[in-house]
Amino acid sequence: MPQPDTLHTRFKAGDLIMEQGSSGDCAYIIEEGLVDIVITHPNGETQIIASRGTGSIIGEMALMDQKHRTASIVAVEDCTMIQIRLEDFKRRLDASDPIMKMITKVILNRYRDTLSRVEVFAEASDNTAENRERKMAKAGKAIEHLKIGHEFKHAISNNELSLYYQPIIDMSTLKVKGFEALMRWNHPIKGFMPPNLFIPIAEDSGLIVAASDWAMEESCKSLNSLKNNCPSLDDDTFMSINFTAIDMLHPDFLNKLLAACQRHKINPAHIKIEMTERLLMNNPEKVKEMLGSCRNAGFSIAIDDFGTGYSSLSYLHHYPIDTLKIDRSFIMQMNKNEGALNLVRGIINLAKSMNMLLVAEGVEEEIEEKLLIQNSCDMVQGYKYSKPLPEDRIIEWINNLD
Repeated sequence: MPQPDTLHTRFKAGDLIMEQGSSGDCAYIIEEGLVDIVITHPNGETQIIASRGTGSIIGEMALMDQKHRTASIVAVEDCTMIQIRLEDFKRRLDASDPIMKMITKVILNRYRDTLSRVEVFAEASDNTAENRERKMAKAGKAIEHLKIGHEFKHAISNNELSLYYQPIIDMSTLKVKGFEALMRWNHPIKGFMPPNLFIPIAEDSGLIVAASDWAMEESCKSLNSLKNNCPSLDDDTFMSINFTAIDMLHPDFLNKLLAACQRHKINPAHIKIEMTERLLMNNPEKVKEMLGSCRNAGFSIAIDDFGTGYSSLSYLHHYPIDTLKIDRSFIMQMNKNEGALNLVRGIINLAKSMNMLLVAEGVEEEIEEKLLIQNSCDMVQGYKYSKPLPEDRIIEWINNLD
């Protein structure tokens, strides 16, 4: 019998992993080991039609079309596998490009039809050393992706996540105007995981919704703590929280955000909902509707990494946006590249013509600060002021400013 743990499912040699005729509620990626694929004919005779080894996927057809399994799979050696659950697979398939979904289903139906019309299921074993190495290379990224997804799920419940806060500075006063909350994951073995690695995986797996729910609560709680422990902060100090289109498309998003504000007695006007340009294009009408509801409830909307995503500026009129955050790649080049400086000036002028606020990200040098002041940028954030810090250290940093 299989021995599951938090990440792997283990089978011993001789175990029946999947049975012909059973329903397909999961598939597996073989991380280690070897299996046989066995067909049972109507007369009761059995036939091994293939073997699969490290890097192979088994059970995927029944997972895709929810029909009965066409073969049994038996462990030849002790095996370690990573499970692909039906609910995870359906979520990923539903979120894929419509053309990709159509092609996938057509290929599957044709393959099923081919199998139903042949009299002998015969397939040469592809478990040669060369093919196993090729499959291992192809599956390596997918296996790592699944591992991180499994581990992130446990990170949410095991208090491995934390928020770091980077101050946002008002250019007119050079005082702290707000903060951006940034998610950090301190893995118990690997240490701090790069956000650009685990955030996309959390989005693909749907776990980002639970992580964002946690971030809502933590951010609201921390905003109160920062104000209570830092006398220099104004009452209208805001917290900027990053969300994805997946969060926005959740029907309870606004209700959950309002509930978090109510529990911590936070004015919605002091919360900025931050998104990237790219994510606006994921189901744009529904995202627009949700953002409109958020604005009507008093929240402000900020677009992160402005200038690096969607090619058209027309969405600035389409969505209820009130803040643009200029991507750090432009800020870093301002003093070296006249074109970058002109682009930043253009973004600032565009925002002001539309009554939007500006935040310049990634400010590290004094010359960058001076150029932004000269061009009337509203707010800045970056390592020149402070790197993202946990709550206790950002409180200490603010109180040492005086």
